[in-house]
Amino acid sequence: MTYPTRYTVVGAGHGGKAMAAHLALMGKEVTLYNRTPAHVEVVAKRKGIELESFLDGPHGFGRIKRTTSNIKEALHNAQVVMLVVPSSAHADLAKIMAPHLEDSQIILLNPGRTCGAIEFDMVLRQEKCAAKVVVAEAETFIYAARSDGPAQARIFRIKEAVPLAALPATQTHLVLEAIEDVYPQFIDGVNVLNTGLNNMGAIFHPALTILNAGRIESTHGDFEFYIDGVTPSVATVLEALDRERVTVASALGIRARNAMEWLELAYNVSGANLYEAIHNQSGYYGIKAPSTLYHRYIFEDIPMSLLPIASLGMAYGISVHAMDSIIRLACIIHKTDYNRRGRTVEKLGIKNLSVGEITRYVNEGVLEQ
Repeated sequence: MTYPTRYTVVGAGHGGKAMAAHLALMGKEVTLYNRTPAHVEVVAKRKGIELESFLDGPHGFGRIKRTTSNIKEALHNAQVVMLVVPSSAHADLAKIMAPHLEDSQIILLNPGRTCGAIEFDMVLRQEKCAAKVVVAEAETFIYAARSDGPAQARIFRIKEAVPLAALPATQTHLVLEAIEDVYPQFIDGVNVLNTGLNNMGAIFHPALTILNAGRIESTHGDFEFYIDGVTPSVATVLEALDRERVTVASALGIRARNAMEWLELAYNVSGANLYEAIHNQSGYYGIKAPSTLYHRYIFEDIPMSLLPIASLGMAYGISVHAMDSIIRLACIIHKTDYNRRGRTVEKLGIKNLSVGEITRYVNEGVLEQ
């Protein structure tokens, strides 16, 4: 087949710059979009991004074809649109992108978190988007990456396998085939309920941050997040959250991977228990904790990752007491109501769907209203 050559990366943060540079180094024509011109000013002047990486990983100067803060310009003639932004921005981006999308474009959320593709699809329908596009989501972000400067990025690790699913699932193979020349690591994620309910960030990030709240505030994050922060008791809480997630998935007919299985799939590590497996993951060493509690691990991962899992659980009669405890603590710490701001079954328009109806929607694209 003929592979796409024109990619647009939406978002110029840590991950967006790493992905844009890597795609460019792989010979793709890359447009980089960021809504704030100042954030991409240096990239525009240099016409590219300097990428550094681990050992034999990708490195060099990735030449960016176009850098813009105009969404119409960014989307024009793109074949694959990679969204690398906080999931809290997905709905707003869907709204501003809707009038400018073109037929046959692939839009991939990197990652979708939980119900990202469902939310994106809902907004496109609300905006009466005329273009026939394919919306898909990755289960997790393929890179562990950081921005080293205004036109510099560093990749610490590339995950070995990342499940991906389109909405509907009948189009997943089209997405996988389109990007397999640059990202052979992507594999069939079954459907977007599977990718969303296998969102391990929902389990690891918020709870680990909240349970280390005192240490984060007293040290400003000067400790190793996954190593010092994951004590045996913290790991026990993570295991309880993980059991609830797997049970919610089971109620929807999904056999979700547990945290141990996910660590083995993504990083090829194992252990006698979750505490041991996390400490066996060499990629976690050296990663510092957030310097503040006002961090995306709470303000993004609570409303866009953990809350929708809990909401699905409550909709289908599953006890989610551990999840509810973490969500309530986040609301107290941030003095906000994430239950009103986040992705719930009500806001996603799927509250009244039976298990069979929601399964048909994600698999076949048929939405019963």
